[in-house]
Amino acid sequence: MRPDSSRRVLSHVIGFDDAPFARSHRGDVLVVGAVFAGQRLEGVLSTRVRRDGANAAARLAACIEASRFRPQLQAVLLQGIALAGFNVVDLAALGRSTGLPVLVVARREPGLERIRSALERRVPGGRRKWRLIEAAGPMEPLAGVYVQRHGLSPADARTLLTGLQLHGLMPEPLRVAHLVAGGVTTGESRHRA
Repeated sequence: MRPDSSRRVLSHVIGFDDAPFARSHRGDVLVVGAVFAGQRLEGVLSTRVRRDGANAAARLAACIEASRFRPQLQAVLLQGIALAGFNVVDLAALGRSTGLPVLVVARREPGLERIRSALERRVPGGRRKWRLIEAAGPMEPLAGVYVQRHGLSPADARTLLTGLQLHGLMPEPLRVAHLVAGGVTTGESRHRA
């Protein structure tokens, strides 16, 4: 483990969350990205990913790469490894495409056996999606939340999280992305991020 003095300070990040959608919805779902410089909101990006599809990593990477914020970005945060239902993000592909470390954050440890069962029984391409979840590694408790890391040490992930936990345990870029996505889609944000 590296000493504390050599930890990377990642101050420019983007946090993505998907917008709410009806259970009956098929097609694309809005995903919002909140760009932060330290603790300050710098901008908002958006893209769309297919409900239960397989294009999340590619769409997020394209959104990031086309953005004027790209030169300053140092990390990507995701609120969960899947967007738009079961459009599982391939963390390694997203990291390769952008050259950025990726941190998945969840409030609670997910019920992996329940997720595996749902993927394998109900979702097209479910086995491949389950392999992406397995490849991302186990969810680790860190700074009061659960995380999966790609390209970040535990120490760097902790530093990143604690620097962005302004109004609770959820990092501010994810909290803001959640609120914006809900407000834009339903007219008013609901539920806590």
